[in-house]
Amino acid sequence: MSIEPWRARFAREDELVEQLQSQLLEAAVRRAEALADGVAELGSVYAVAKDTGKSWTAVNNAIKKHKST
Repeated sequence: MSIEPWRARFAREDELVEQLQSQLLEAAVRRAEALADGVAELGSVYAVAKDTGKSWTAVNNAIKKHKST
């Protein structure tokens, strides 16, 4: 039984990390857009925070940081 060289394992895992980071950023943008839609529907960041069980600052920061223009 041969063990894969560490460089090959590292390259494979490094690629996976890059893919996951890209997917995470895309999900964060979609989440921010959903939260912004919630603000439009419910009328305030506070109402969305209360409805989702998140803090006001978490909701507000997510929208500010990731909402596309």
